[in-house]
Amino acid sequence: MTESESESGSKLVSCRFQKAPVSELHTVFSGQPYSVSVLKVGYCVNQADGTFTADGTITLITGPKTVLVDTGGPWDRDFLLTALKDRGLEPTDVNVVVGTHGHSDHVGNLSLFPTALMIVGYDVSEGDTYRATGLSAGRVYCIDEHVSVVPSPGHTGQDVSVQVKGTSAGTVLVVGDLFESCSDEDSWRDLSMNIVVQEVSRQEAGGAKHSNVIIPGPALPFSPPELMDQPSDLMTVAGDLELDIMLSY
Repeated sequence: MTESESESGSKLVSCRFQKAPVSELHTVFSGQPYSVSVLKVGYCVNQADGTFTADGTITLITGPKTVLVDTGGPWDRDFLLTALKDRGLEPTDVNVVVGTHGHSDHVGNLSLFPTALMIVGYDVSEGDTYRATGLSAGRVYCIDEHVSVVPSPGHTGQDVSVQVKGTSAGTVLVVGDLFESCSDEDSWRDLSMNIVVQEVSRQEAGGAKHSNVIIPGPALPFSPPELMDQPSDLMTVAGDLELDIMLSY
C-alpha cells in the first residue's frame, strides 16, 4: 500500500495491483444470455512532440438486447459499420449505446444510432427525451437483470462502466478509461480529472464481486486486480471528503 498527495495537499492511500493480461486472442467472452465481444482494441501512445494518439476500445454486447459500449472516434465510422455488418447487424439493430464518458474517441459515432437508447455518462435519453436516473447519486442503472451501468467517476466527472453477468469468463466489466491497461500503475493519474475519486472507482471495479474480466478503454482485456495488501477497508481523505469503502473478496 502506498500513500501520495494530491495537488491540494490531500493524502491518498492507495494499493498496488497485481494484474494478469488476458490472452491477446481472447477478446470474445461467450455466455448465456449475453456474450461480450471486443470489436476494436483501443490505444493511447505518447508522441515525441508531446502529443499523444488515442482511440477508445469498442465493445459489443449481444443477447436479448444488443448493446454497444463506446463507438470509437469519428475516424472509426467505416470500421464500426463493417464490424457490425460482419456480425449481421445494422445500426438500427443496436438497442442501447453507452458512452463511458464524453471524450471524442469514445462517443464519436453516436449519430449512427438515432433509434437506440443513449447512455452517455450520467445522461440517459431516447431521441430528445431524457430520463431521470440515479447515476449521479451513485446508483446503478439496470438495462436488464444481466446488464447494468455503474457510475465510475474520476477520469472525468461522469464516467460509467458496463457490467455483464453470466459470460464464460464470469462477470465482465467494460470500464472506459477508468483503467488504461493491465499495467497502468501510475499512468492513469496523468489523464485523471480527479485522482482521489478515480482511485476509489478503481478499487470498487477491481473487487471480486464486481468483475472477473476488465475491458479498459485503450488496451486489451485483463483479469481483475488482486490487492497485494488486502486491507479490510480503503480510507481516502481529500480535504473534508472522507470515503470508507469495504473491500470484500
